Amino acid sequence: MSIADDLRTWRLRRKVSQIELALRAGTTQRHVSFIESGRSTPGRTMVIRLAESLDVPLRERNALLLTAGYAPAYPETPWDDTRLSPVRAAVEQVISAHNPYPAIVVDRHGTLVSANSAFHTLTSDVAPDLREPPVNIPRLLLHPRGLAPQIINFDEWSCHVVDALRAQAARTPDPTLDALITELADYAPARPVSPAHLGFASPLRLRTQAGELHLLTTLTHFATALDVTVAELRLEAFLPADERTAALLQAGDKQKKSR
Repeated sequence: MSIADDLRTWRLRRKVSQIELALRAGTTQRHVSFIESGRSTPGRTMVIRLAESLDVPLRERNALLLTAGYAPAYPETPWDDTRLSPVRAAVEQVISAHNPYPAIVVDRHGTLVSANSAFHTLTSDVAPDLREPPVNIPRLLLHPRGLAPQIINFDEWSCHVVDALRAQAARTPDPTLDALITELADYAPARPVSPAHLGFASPLRLRTQAGELHLLTTLTHFATALDVTVAELRLEAFLPADERTAALLQAGDKQKKSR
């Protein structure tokens, strides 16, 4: 595909008109039209401005630049590189401070990058091979030998996980993500819809030796990152949905520390 085709595809995917894109990028609708028709070749700066205006992820922005004949603008630094030491330290501090509640950091495919001790405790009964790196968190959650047998509301929760992945894939197509969705869809049962249905994004109800846990999830990402690796990270924190869950997690943490 050409840069004209790629930019038009991203614009249509984001459901943005040429006029709106032009306003966002500080150019004219005529210029955007000429670029998309191939009558005008965008400069490197214009490619970046259009991609930013369309909220194209950094990895895909690099791909657009390459298609247009320019060098990538955004580095992709290995996670264990010393240049990312400050970021790693910050991430570890955040997820460690979240104890005794589970917290993890994953990449764009849901592969585990880091986790706090509470999450490792929560998944201690999962099949060992599912905990061997690289650990895929959606698979660990829904696999029959993963957390699935402990999830009381598995029907709703599995739909929530698969729907979230489908929304991500629709926003930024990715063959690896598509393959993961196909795999996980086989684990999820038929959608349970009743007259009282309020949606699939319900709290995670987890059966543990200490008792039933009700957990909410929050997602955080590095919105101002200019490195591909960092920009693709997501911090997922599990929060107690009620006082009983908070008390159980706090009590378990105290027992662990007293050993």
